[in-house]
Amino acid sequence: MVMCFAGIDISKDTLDVHVIPDGLSFTVSRDDTGLEELVAKLQPMAPQLVAMEATGGFETMVAAALNASGLPAVVVNPAQVRHFAQALGKRAKTDPLDAAVIAAFAEAVRPRARALPDAETAALAEVMARRRQLTGMLKAEQARETRAASKRARQSIRRVIATLEAELQSLDADVDKMIRASAVWQVRVELLQSVPGIGPIIARTLLAEMPETGSLSRREIAALAGLAPWTRQSGQWKGKSMIGGGRAEVRTALFMAAMVASRHNPVLKAFRDKLVQAGKPKMVALIAVARKLLTILNAIIRDQKPWQTA
Repeated sequence: MVMCFAGIDISKDTLDVHVIPDGLSFTVSRDDTGLEELVAKLQPMAPQLVAMEATGGFETMVAAALNASGLPAVVVNPAQVRHFAQALGKRAKTDPLDAAVIAAFAEAVRPRARALPDAETAALAEVMARRRQLTGMLKAEQARETRAASKRARQSIRRVIATLEAELQSLDADVDKMIRASAVWQVRVELLQSVPGIGPIIARTLLAEMPETGSLSRREIAALAGLAPWTRQSGQWKGKSMIGGGRAEVRTALFMAAMVASRHNPVLKAFRDKLVQAGKPKMVALIAVARKLLTILNAIIRDQKPWQTA
């Protein structure tokens, strides 16, 4: 039986679809009617994978509709698809061509289809993303206040700062209510925060942005967070190992946690000190601490057992 793969290029109003090896291409609208048509056309083909790029949220309703219909949808990293297209020598960019490249990428790479987060987890992730936006705006206003020369400018900035701080408090209260409404989330947060270095904000970020925690292997969870090192090597030449990709919000949160844990978590502090004493650069040691911390958190959620020093 010949396996087929579908690629979808998503825009604000339309979905361009390409199926290989059939070579079938079609376009539907990105609304309820178009999604019904998309499902109706793809279901008889029984594709092995239906791939689409992450496009700032436009892909969510498409992936949800496909998953609900039993079709294996997967959201892929746009940067990986662009590199794949360059490797194929495809420099032109049109929506139908993009859909064909995404389908070819799905066939060649076979990215793993993952279940979409449930509605409650998606809502929590959206609130936490909004919190990050407000935090960024608050830091920008605080920086402007230090540079403001006139009294009127400083007064205006302080009013904005007060508004942002009040909104942050309101969002934090909303997150508290969401977590208290779920016994599962309450247990997860308590387990995560049992680890020295993990505070409420980082625990909530992991809860919202990485619901897979506890269900993956240590290598899979590290790759998902973009903390798995990859090496450049050719013959006798060996370049530096690097990290990248994955979920940037989770990786940033883990770096913050790693900095705290390197000072206050005796196990991770000893781990970092050993690496530094062995000649590892401090940033390399910090990345290693972040990766080890994520491995510990993954095991804690998997085993449902809090942190134990001994």
